[in-house]
Amino acid sequence: MTTKPLTNKRTFWKQMNRYKALWLMALPGIIYLLLNNYLPMFGTIIAFKNINYAKGIWKSDWVGFKNFEYLFSTSDAFIITRNTLLYNTVFIVITLICSVSLAIMLNEVRKQLAKKFYQSALLLPYFLSAVIVAYLVYSLLSSEYGFLNKIVLPLFGQDPVSWYNEPKYWPYILVIVNTWKGVGYSCVIYIAAIVGIDNEYYEAAKIDGASKWQQIRHITVPLLMPVITTMVLLSIGRIFYADFGLFYQVPLDSGMLLPVTNVIDTYVYRGLLQLGDLGMSSAAGLYQSLVGFVLVLVSNAIVRKFNRDQALF
Repeated sequence: MTTKPLTNKRTFWKQMNRYKALWLMALPGIIYLLLNNYLPMFGTIIAFKNINYAKGIWKSDWVGFKNFEYLFSTSDAFIITRNTLLYNTVFIVITLICSVSLAIMLNEVRKQLAKKFYQSALLLPYFLSAVIVAYLVYSLLSSEYGFLNKIVLPLFGQDPVSWYNEPKYWPYILVIVNTWKGVGYSCVIYIAAIVGIDNEYYEAAKIDGASKWQQIRHITVPLLMPVITTMVLLSIGRIFYADFGLFYQVPLDSGMLLPVTNVIDTYVYRGLLQLGDLGMSSAAGLYQSLVGFVLVLVSNAIVRKFNRDQALF
């Protein structure tokens, strides 16, 4: 009865000894992962306590689920959940379509210098900080000096718009800004995947008389599906996490825009900054993490089932 566990232990240590050089190389990353991702998980206890700074975290009064009750008893929970989910869903779909399309088009550019220039131009916004992006957007939308109000709208006989006081425009503005900033990174990944496709597939398709569109539809896109699936799964795993800079810095924290720009991340930040309620902010963060974790498991199960069904056919 004890032979199998002992054998497993011996095999484990044998493998550890065999690949000790690789484990030593991975050790800094493992330590970082433990310190940055797992050790802070002890802080989830804050979501169930009424934090008293004089008593400290461990000795503060236990309140159970009262912080969650307070969160969900207001309309804030519905608004921040709706905004986070809907925005990220739209971001995933539009970024996927744009990045795959751009990757396919860039792959058709034959001049290497032009190709590298376009790739760099697309990737550059990804490295800009949210503060810089906020100022760029402000230079376009400023009521007094903005390019749209001073140059574009007068050309069409339109009155200036107070963009930072009009919530109806911001779902579109945020989608455009997020796509402009993030599409280059995904595009580079898809370009790398397209370059890895064997050119013999395209040569065979040309011999059979396939047009460029047919080659893209029946060769490029199907062979990109594993990468697309992986990228979408990673995005779904972060669907409950919003880009703080996008939703806080770009709208300039305008109170008029909160119904359409307030997401879980900004709500937690404002809860700490304005209310000083550490327990409620932790409850919102834990709620965000748990739902995101469940979504990753569900999406992964759906994809695996889909792949099994496809393999049967």
